[in-house]
Amino acid sequence: MTIHQPTDLTHAAMLGLGVYRPERVVTNDEVCEVLDSNDEWIQTRSGIRTRRFAGEGETLISMATAAAEGALKVSGVTADELGCILVATSTHPEHTPASAAQVADQLGVKKAAMDISAGCAGFCHALNLAASMVRSGAERYVLVIGVEQLSRFMDPTDRGTAFIFADGAGAVVVGPSDAAGIGPTAWGSDGSQAHVITQTPSCMGSRDHTDFDHPVVQMEGTAVFRWAPFAMAEVAHEALSLAGVAVDDLDAFIPHQANLRITQTLARNIKLPDSVAVGTDVVDAGNTSAASVPLAMEAMLRKGEAKEGDLALLIAFGAGLSYAGQVVTLPPLG
Repeated sequence: MTIHQPTDLTHAAMLGLGVYRPERVVTNDEVCEVLDSNDEWIQTRSGIRTRRFAGEGETLISMATAAAEGALKVSGVTADELGCILVATSTHPEHTPASAAQVADQLGVKKAAMDISAGCAGFCHALNLAASMVRSGAERYVLVIGVEQLSRFMDPTDRGTAFIFADGAGAVVVGPSDAAGIGPTAWGSDGSQAHVITQTPSCMGSRDHTDFDHPVVQMEGTAVFRWAPFAMAEVAHEALSLAGVAVDDLDAFIPHQANLRITQTLARNIKLPDSVAVGTDVVDAGNTSAASVPLAMEAMLRKGEAKEGDLALLIAFGAGLSYAGQVVTLPPLG
């Protein structure tokens, strides 16, 4: 007796994209009502002009669900047709139950659902897992969500983080396609630098470094800037090589929206031609961690900077230090 296993591989692609941006827009001037800084310093350091914070009634679960419903509608896939739901997040406030099971319940289904914890690289990690499920025949449709409510986990007086992070959600439905729409993923981690981005206090209960009774994100910004634009250029070229795509073939570059200076330096290090549009959603949306890549994708499609079917390079990096990159064709946007 042998175990039955699907053997016919298929192509996978993103079939639809949906996002949720909180209603509340927070300016640098508002941030500086508490933070010892000013608008010019923040824009010079990060490129950020505004960001969005979740308000009353806007929770991590509700934002993720709204983005998911948008992606399902655009793709023409119903929630009942999903085989698995993957939620990439670092700001679900409980270790258990996972946010993904609660999102599935909000969608009215009882599907396999799990959270992916890979920091700001979480969406690209989950996208690779979803594509692998579809290609192998394990699942026909997989919902991938990147969602964060970072405003809940910040020290508003911390000059290293308070002006950077924000809230939002983005989702895609991954399913079968006539042609490859999600390339092989170049991914990895460097745990030797895990101390660079942390939450303090940790779940171990140590509160030596903060007066807060809940975890707040802390980051060594200089260390991240020294690492990301250079190490990620190598990851970008690995992802291009795995996909058999030349940098000149790209239509768009959509990196994790960590910092405008990092994005600009990374684009130069990759040696992107001027013909490649670069995602800069960080200017208006801040750094939304695992949600930033799908949100930046939506912004480029909405503004006409890129279009459905364009060839794009995704790169994400963050706590861990974890990273992932893949070449994709851009999905339709409702």
